[in-house]
Amino acid sequence: MSNRPDPADSPGRPARPTRGDYVAWRTVTTRWRDDDAYGHLNNATYYEMFDTAVNAHLYEASGVDVRSLPQIGVVAETSCRYFREIGFPAPVETGLVVDRVGSSSVVYRIGLFQGDGDEAAAEGRFVHVYVDNTDPARRVTPMPDVIRAAVEPLLRVGGGQ
Repeated sequence: MSNRPDPADSPGRPARPTRGDYVAWRTVTTRWRDDDAYGHLNNATYYEMFDTAVNAHLYEASGVDVRSLPQIGVVAETSCRYFREIGFPAPVETGLVVDRVGSSSVVYRIGLFQGDGDEAAAEGRFVHVYVDNTDPARRVTPMPDVIRAAVEPLLRVGGGQ
Protein backbone atom coordinates (compact mmCIF):
# COMPACT_ATOMS: atom_id res chain seq x y z
CA MET A 1 0.00 0.00 0.00
CA SER A 2 1.31 3.38 -1.01
CA ASN A 3 1.36 6.46 1.20
CA ARG A 4 0.80 8.65 -1.86
CA PRO A 5 -2.55 10.46 -1.97
CA ASP A 6 -5.23 9.10 -4.27
CA PRO A 7 -5.34 11.36 -7.37
CA ALA A 8 -9.13 11.11 -7.22
CA ASP A 9 -8.97 13.05 -3.96
CA SER A 10 -7.04 15.99 -5.48
CA PRO A 11 -8.57 19.45 -5.03
CA GLY A 12 -10.67 20.47 -8.01
CA ARG A 13 -10.99 16.94 -9.34
CA PRO A 14 -14.48 15.42 -9.39
CA ALA A 15 -15.19 12.97 -6.59
CA ARG A 16 -14.65 9.30 -7.25
CA PRO A 17 -17.98 7.99 -8.56
CA THR A 18 -20.06 5.45 -6.68
CA ARG A 19 -22.79 3.02 -7.71
CA GLY A 20 -25.46 5.57 -6.79
CA ASP A 21 -24.22 7.89 -9.56
CA TYR A 22 -25.50 5.63 -12.35
CA VAL A 23 -28.94 4.78 -13.72
CA ALA A 24 -28.70 1.73 -16.02
CA TRP A 25 -26.66 -1.42 -15.37
CA ARG A 26 -25.15 -4.24 -17.41
CA THR A 27 -22.73 -7.01 -16.49
CA VAL A 28 -19.95 -7.85 -18.92
CA THR A 29 -17.56 -10.76 -18.68
CA THR A 30 -13.83 -10.44 -18.74
CA ARG A 31 -11.69 -12.70 -20.88
CA TRP A 32 -8.18 -14.08 -20.42
CA ARG A 33 -6.95 -11.98 -23.33
CA ASP A 34 -8.29 -8.75 -21.75
CA ASP A 35 -5.40 -8.68 -19.27
CA ASP A 36 -2.12 -7.17 -20.39
CA ALA A 37 1.40 -8.33 -19.56
CA TYR A 38 1.12 -6.70 -16.12
CA GLY A 39 -1.96 -8.72 -15.14
CA HIS A 40 -4.55 -5.97 -15.27
CA LEU A 41 -7.18 -5.03 -17.81
CA ASN A 42 -5.70 -3.55 -20.97
CA ASN A 43 -6.61 0.12 -21.52
CA ALA A 44 -8.29 -0.60 -24.86
CA THR A 45 -10.63 -3.06 -23.13
CA TYR A 46 -11.97 -0.30 -20.87
CA TYR A 47 -13.04 1.58 -23.99
CA GLU A 48 -14.65 -1.56 -25.46
CA MET A 49 -16.70 -1.87 -22.27
CA PHE A 50 -17.76 1.78 -22.49
CA ASP A 51 -18.84 1.30 -26.10
CA THR A 52 -20.73 -1.90 -25.22
CA ALA A 53 -22.54 -0.28 -22.28
CA VAL A 54 -23.75 2.65 -24.40
CA ASN A 55 -24.70 0.79 -27.55
CA ALA A 56 -26.31 -2.19 -25.81
CA HIS A 57 -28.49 0.27 -23.90
CA LEU A 58 -29.45 2.04 -27.13
CA TYR A 59 -30.41 -1.26 -28.78
CA GLU A 60 -32.46 -2.46 -25.83
CA ALA A 61 -34.13 0.83 -24.93
CA SER A 62 -34.97 1.84 -28.51
CA GLY A 63 -35.87 -1.59 -29.87
CA VAL A 64 -34.17 -0.76 -33.18
CA ASP A 65 -30.88 -1.57 -34.90
CA VAL A 66 -29.18 1.77 -34.30
CA ARG A 67 -26.75 1.14 -37.17
CA SER A 68 -29.60 1.21 -39.69
CA LEU A 69 -31.13 4.54 -38.66
CA PRO A 70 -30.90 7.50 -41.08
CA GLN A 71 -28.99 9.33 -38.32
CA ILE A 72 -26.27 7.50 -36.42
CA GLY A 73 -24.18 8.39 -33.39
CA VAL A 74 -20.46 8.61 -33.99
CA VAL A 75 -17.97 8.91 -31.17
CA ALA A 76 -16.63 12.45 -31.00
CA GLU A 77 -14.84 12.22 -27.65
CA THR A 78 -13.80 9.63 -25.09
CA SER A 79 -11.77 9.66 -21.91
CA CYS A 80 -11.16 7.48 -18.88
CA ARG A 81 -10.24 8.10 -15.25
CA TYR A 82 -8.62 5.05 -13.66
CA PHE A 83 -8.95 4.53 -9.91
CA ARG A 84 -7.85 0.93 -9.31
CA GLU A 85 -6.93 -2.14 -11.32
CA ILE A 86 -9.48 -4.64 -12.54
CA GLY A 87 -9.02 -7.76 -14.65
CA PHE A 88 -9.80 -11.36 -15.51
CA PRO A 89 -11.60 -13.54 -14.35
CA ALA A 90 -14.23 -11.57 -12.43
CA PRO A 91 -17.13 -9.94 -14.31
CA VAL A 92 -17.45 -6.17 -14.50
CA GLU A 93 -20.63 -4.23 -13.82
CA THR A 94 -21.08 -1.17 -16.01
CA GLY A 95 -23.18 1.73 -14.76
CA LEU A 96 -24.49 4.23 -17.29
CA VAL A 97 -25.72 7.79 -16.85
CA VAL A 98 -26.26 10.72 -19.21
CA ASP A 99 -24.90 14.14 -18.26
CA ARG A 100 -26.32 16.06 -21.22
CA VAL A 101 -28.69 15.60 -24.13
CA GLY A 102 -28.37 18.23 -26.85
CA SER A 103 -30.09 18.52 -30.20
CA SER A 104 -27.47 16.38 -31.94
CA SER A 105 -25.28 14.98 -29.16
CA VAL A 106 -25.31 12.95 -25.95
CA VAL A 107 -22.69 12.96 -23.18
CA TYR A 108 -22.50 9.66 -21.26
CA ARG A 109 -20.55 8.60 -18.19
CA ILE A 110 -19.85 4.91 -17.66
CA GLY A 111 -18.63 3.51 -14.35
CA LEU A 112 -16.84 0.17 -14.15
CA PHE A 113 -17.18 -1.85 -10.96
CA GLN A 114 -15.61 -5.19 -10.10
CA GLY A 115 -16.44 -6.88 -6.84
CA ASP A 116 -18.64 -5.69 -4.01
CA GLY A 117 -17.20 -2.22 -3.50
CA ASP A 118 -19.29 0.92 -3.91
CA GLU A 119 -16.59 3.01 -5.62
CA ALA A 120 -15.89 2.79 -9.34
CA ALA A 121 -12.66 1.21 -10.51
CA ALA A 122 -12.79 3.47 -13.57
CA GLU A 123 -15.08 5.99 -15.18
CA GLY A 124 -15.38 6.78 -18.85
CA ARG A 125 -16.78 9.79 -20.67
CA PHE A 126 -18.27 9.04 -24.07
CA VAL A 127 -19.78 11.61 -26.45
CA HIS A 128 -21.99 10.64 -29.38
CA VAL A 129 -22.67 13.20 -32.11
CA TYR A 130 -25.42 12.33 -34.57
CA VAL A 131 -24.67 12.51 -38.28
CA ASP A 132 -26.60 11.83 -41.47
CA ASN A 133 -26.00 8.14 -42.25
CA THR A 134 -27.09 8.62 -45.88
CA ASP A 135 -24.67 11.50 -46.58
CA PRO A 136 -21.05 10.58 -47.48
CA ALA A 137 -19.92 13.80 -45.73
CA ARG A 138 -21.68 12.66 -42.54
CA ARG A 139 -22.96 16.11 -41.64
CA VAL A 140 -24.18 16.71 -38.10
CA THR A 141 -27.95 16.31 -37.80
CA PRO A 142 -30.52 16.22 -34.99
CA MET A 143 -30.65 12.89 -33.19
CA PRO A 144 -33.58 10.61 -33.98
CA ASP A 145 -36.57 10.78 -31.64
CA VAL A 146 -36.21 7.05 -30.86
CA ILE A 147 -32.68 7.69 -29.54
CA ARG A 148 -33.74 10.77 -27.57
CA ALA A 149 -36.46 8.64 -25.91
CA ALA A 150 -33.84 6.01 -25.02
CA VAL A 151 -31.32 8.41 -23.46
CA GLU A 152 -33.43 11.00 -21.65
CA PRO A 153 -34.41 8.54 -18.87
CA LEU A 154 -30.67 8.23 -18.13
CA LEU A 155 -30.21 11.92 -17.36
CA ARG A 156 -28.68 12.34 -13.93
CA VAL A 157 -30.56 14.32 -11.33
CA GLY A 158 -29.69 17.94 -11.94
CA GLY A 159 -28.31 17.11 -15.41
CA GLY A 160 -28.67 19.66 -18.18
CA GLN A 161 -30.39 19.30 -21.52
